Amino acid sequence: MRETSGNIWDFHEQGNWICITTNGSVRKDGLAVMGRGVALQAVKRIPALQSTLGKRLLSHGNHLHIFDSMKIITFPVKREWNDGIADLTLIQRSAEELVRRWRHKISPDLVYLPRPGCGNGNLFWAQVRPMLNQILGRDFIVVSYDQGS
Repeated sequence: MRETSGNIWDFHEQGNWICITTNGSVRKDGLAVMGRGVALQAVKRIPALQSTLGKRLLSHGNHLHIFDSMKIITFPVKREWNDGIADLTLIQRSAEELVRRWRHKISPDLVYLPRPGCGNGNLFWAQVRPMLNQILGRDFIVVSYDQGS
């Protein structure tokens, strides 16, 4: 795992893959709940993601989902949208799924992700970093938000 600072959307605009942190909630109309943080930013930039993710959540559950055409990977950090604190066990599972699924793709691309659970998930990076550092290889770059970006 490597680390950098910046705006994750700058990396996406350069053609890189990014992870967006998500939850497993789906509204009655079938749309994924993407109310805050990077997930809300994603749905504002890519409106179709909310419907597409909602369908995947309903059919495959709250797991990591890869959207090739969007160069987006969802990274669950909460079980429900209104959980006050992100779930470290879920973050670990998501990181393991990311590594396993990414290796399966045999892609030379890098993947950028925000600090999972450390924004609206109310966790501290010091809690999450050691676990991710053991799981994620050098193909994965964690981006801390740069206020200047």
